[in-house]
Amino acid sequence: MGRAEARRARQGGARRARKAEKRGGIRRFFTWRKMLGTFFGLCLLAMGAFVALYFYVDEPQPNAQARLQSNIYKYSDGKKVLARTGQGVNRQIVGLDRIPRDVQMTFLAAENKSFYEDSGIDFKGTARGLLNTLSGKGRQGGSTITQQYVKNYYLEQDQSVTRKLKELVISLKVDQRMDKDDILAGYINTSYYGRGAHGIQAAAQAYYGIDADKLNVGQGAYLAALLQAPSSYDWHAATPTGRKFVQERWDIILGHMIDMGKLDEAKRATLKFPVPNAPKAAPGLEGQTGYLVDAARAELERSGVSKRDLDAGGWTITLNIDEKKQKKLEQAVRDQLESKLDRKGNKVDATVQAGATSVDPKTGHVVAMYGGTDATKHWINNATRTDYQPGSTFKPFVLASALENESVTQDGKPIKPNTIYDGTSRRPVEGSDTAFAPQNLDNKSWGPVTVQKGTNHSLNSVYAQMIVDVGPDEVKKTALDLGMKDRGAFDERPAMSLGPMGSSTLDMAAAYATLDNHGENVTPSIVKSAKHENRDVELPESVGGQAISRESADTVTKVLTGVVNEGSASAVKSSSYEAAGKTGTSEQNKSAWFTGYTPELTTVVALFGESTKEGGGQVSLTGTANSGRANGGGFPARIWKQYMTDALAGGEVNQRFDLETDMGVVEPPQTPTQEATETQDPDPTDTPTDDPDPTRTPPTKTPDPTITPDPSRTPPGGLIGGSGGDTGGGDTGGDTGGTNGGTSTGGDTGGEEDTLRPPKP
Repeated sequence: MGRAEARRARQGGARRARKAEKRGGIRRFFTWRKMLGTFFGLCLLAMGAFVALYFYVDEPQPNAQARLQSNIYKYSDGKKVLARTGQGVNRQIVGLDRIPRDVQMTFLAAENKSFYEDSGIDFKGTARGLLNTLSGKGRQGGSTITQQYVKNYYLEQDQSVTRKLKELVISLKVDQRMDKDDILAGYINTSYYGRGAHGIQAAAQAYYGIDADKLNVGQGAYLAALLQAPSSYDWHAATPTGRKFVQERWDIILGHMIDMGKLDEAKRATLKFPVPNAPKAAPGLEGQTGYLVDAARAELERSGVSKRDLDAGGWTITLNIDEKKQKKLEQAVRDQLESKLDRKGNKVDATVQAGATSVDPKTGHVVAMYGGTDATKHWINNATRTDYQPGSTFKPFVLASALENESVTQDGKPIKPNTIYDGTSRRPVEGSDTAFAPQNLDNKSWGPVTVQKGTNHSLNSVYAQMIVDVGPDEVKKTALDLGMKDRGAFDERPAMSLGPMGSSTLDMAAAYATLDNHGENVTPSIVKSAKHENRDVELPESVGGQAISRESADTVTKVLTGVVNEGSASAVKSSSYEAAGKTGTSEQNKSAWFTGYTPELTTVVALFGESTKEGGGQVSLTGTANSGRANGGGFPARIWKQYMTDALAGGEVNQRFDLETDMGVVEPPQTPTQEATETQDPDPTDTPTDDPDPTRTPPTKTPDPTITPDPSRTPPGGLIGGSGGDTGGGDTGGDTGGTNGGTSTGGDTGGEEDTLRPPKP
C-alpha cells in the first residue's frame, strides 16, 4: 500500500468513527429495545387506567330523558285541562316479539352488522370518535348498538371525552349483564325518529299510521335510516338533497341485509322506496287543541325554553285562551263557513282554509285562535302561517304613518281624513322614481274624494299616491312599530300599499290591537304561565311602549269606523257594539281578510286558498260555496260578526271607543263613473253597491268645505294609485310605464280584492 492509499484509509476510518459515535449517541436514547419497552409500558398503563375506570364507573340510573313526564296545558282559568301531551313524550315501549324479525335486522344493517357477535363496544370506532372530539370535528359514527343504547338510556348527549369513556365502560358492563335481544329492544325503543316520535311504535304511527308489528322490511329500513338525521331525512320536511340522501341510505341498508344473509336479492328487487305519510299531530291533539299547543310551544321556545326541556316534560302550562270564547270562535267558523262548503263535492271548497286570532287589546292576551279544520288532518296552523298576503288590510298603516309623520301631499297640504285625493283610476302616481298606476275596481273613477271616502271603499288611487307622499320607508317603519313582521316582499315602493308582504292573522292582530290600544304597543301572547318543578319561566310583557301617538292611533280608529258604518265592512255593523275595521283580498283572490276591533277585542279572520295536490300551493278562492269571488266583506266578516256578537254578549253592551281626536268624517254615498269597459273585471257579477240606489243618477261630488283645491291643477299630486278596493271600490291595480307590471282586481258587494304582481325594479 502506498502512502496515498494509507492516507485515504486513515481518513475513511476517521469518518466511520465519527458516524459511529453520532449513531451511538442517538441509539442511546432511541434503541429498538427502548422504543418497544416504552410502547408496551404505555399500553400497560392505558390498560391499567381502563381497568381502574371499569371498576370506578358504576352502571348509572337511567337519565332524565328516559323518565319523561307529561306536559299539561290548561285554559286561562287554570283549572280546565286543555291537553296532556302523552306520558312525557310520544313513546310506547314494545318488545321484540312485536317487531318483525326482518325489521329488526334493518337496524343492525344500518348501525352494527356484528351486533350479535361483538362484546358491545367498537374500540376502533370509539377511538375515531375520541380523536374527532379532541380535534373539534364534532360527531363521528362507529358506535355499536349497545353503545348507542347506553348513550340514549343512561347518559347525556354531550360530545365530551369523559362521556365517551363512560359510554365505553358502561357498554361493556351492559353487554355482560343483558341479553342481546333486550339491548336491541332498548335501542329501538329509546331512539328518536323525528316528528316527536320516541321509539319504533310511535315512529310507525307517525310515519305510516300503523303499529310496529305491521311494518314491512322497506318501511323498517326507512325508519332505521331516519336515526342518522331525523329532521333532514323526514321526507315531507326534507330538501331535495335530504330526500336524495335518505333514499341512498335506505338502499345501502337493504344491500347490507343481503350481505348479512337476511334478505333475498329477489325480494330486494321487488321493494320500492316507501314514501311516508304527511305529518299529523299526535293522538289527543285533535281539532283546535293541536294548533293551540303548538302555538304555545313556539312562544315558549321564543322565550328561552329549549325544545329539549319541553320534551323532557313535567311542565304545567296555562294559556290565555278563554274556553268560552274559543268555543264561540269555532262555532262561528262552522256556522258561517263550514256549513256552506261542500269539501268533498266541490274542488274549490276543498281548498278553503280559515284562520283567526282574537286578542284582548288591554292585556295582549290571545283569548281565542282558530288554526284550521283539525290539527290531525291539516298540519299547518292557519292562524300563524305567514305565506299569504294581507292585501288592503295594510292600508291603515299608510294613513297611520302619514298622521304620525305629519306628512303632506305633493302640493304641501297636510294629510288628514278630510284631505282631498284624486280617485281617478289608473292615473300614475307623482313624485316616485317607480312608475305605478293601479286600477280601481272595474276601472271605476271616483273623482276628487277625501281620505275617509278612499278608505271606506279602499280606493287604490288614493293609497298608492298617499304612500308616495309619506314615503314607503316611513310607512314600513310605522307598520313594523305597530307589530307587523318583516317576512319578505316588504319592498319600499308604491306597490307596498297593496299589502304584498307575507303576514299572519297573529301579526295583523298585533298591529290592529296596537291601534285599538291607543297606539300603545301590543305583542299578543298565548301563554299565561309556564311552571316546572325546577323552574318558572319569566315571560315578556305583552303591552308596553308607545308605537305611535294616541292621536294618530285614535284618528285611524275613527276613520276605520267609517269603513264599518259606510263602507266595505258594513256587513259587521251592529247595534251591539261600536267597531272599526278593514277588509282585504290578495293577489288573484288567494286570500280574503277582515281585521276589526271593538274597545274590548281585536279579531282577525282570514280565508286562504290552498291546493289539495301534493306539494300544496296557493290557489284562488273564487267560487267558494258557489258564491263568486270570496272577499273580506263576505265569509271573514260574517264569521267575525257572529263571534264578536257572542263573545261580547257577557260584557258591557254598546261600549264606545274613547278617542282623543277631532279628525275623521262621515261621508255621504257616492257612485263612481266607468272609465273604460275593456279593463273591467272579467266577472260580470261584480257590481259596486256602496250607493244605496245604484240606478239613480250619480250625485255631483262636493269637496269638503275645509279644503279648497287649486283650480289651476289636478288634485294634490295627481293623487292616483293604491291597493285594495272594498264595497263598490275594489282594486284593480296595474302599473304603467312598461317596466312595472301589476294588476289588482277587486271584489264583490261588501268586499274587495287586491290582486298584485309587485312592480319590477
